Amino acid sequence: MGNVFARKSRPSRVTEQDKAILQLKQQRDKLKQYQKKITLQLDKERLLAKQLLKHGKKEKALLLLKKKRYQHQLLDKTENQISNLERMVQDIEFMQIEMKVIEGLKVGNDCLKSMHEIMSVEDVERILDETQESIEYQRQIDEMLAGALTQEDEDAVIAELEAITQGEDVALPAVPSEPIPEVPEAAKVEPERRESKNKPDREMLSA
Repeated sequence: MGNVFARKSRPSRVTEQDKAILQLKQQRDKLKQYQKKITLQLDKERLLAKQLLKHGKKEKALLLLKKKRYQHQLLDKTENQISNLERMVQDIEFMQIEMKVIEGLKVGNDCLKSMHEIMSVEDVERILDETQESIEYQRQIDEMLAGALTQEDEDAVIAELEAITQGEDVALPAVPSEPIPEVPEAAKVEPERRESKNKPDREMLSA
């Protein structure tokens, strides 16, 4: 029950323009049906007039052709009415599009006005001036610091930087878990031979 009442209270999205377009299209379709009906009737009456002439009934054939001529004029009027209805439908649909465009422009204009109220031209100029002043102030501080430090201060800063860098944890390689292989006897003898060979040379240099 609650859902039924909720559906009834929901506002309809069909506008008066939509209703007008629907009515115009319905009238156009009725005229097209009438136009089709008249066209079929004209073809039948033309065949009937031929049969009357064939049987010598010239007067009846002439009367039928006059009726056919009148219906043909009605057919032309119907065509004009259909064209007018279709043109009116197109005008209303185009007007709906224009209304949506105008509504969009209105919303955008209101948004721009509210933004202008929040941020005026004076505010923008003031912010730009303050930004430029901040940049200039920072530049002056940088120049003062660059000129105030002596070479001794520069060396102290670099030394402090190196101390901080050396104090950081350095990632060392992992200690191998496998046992160290034993050195062969031949490899041990070779350094002793080199040592005994170079010993006389060192004695001569010392003498």
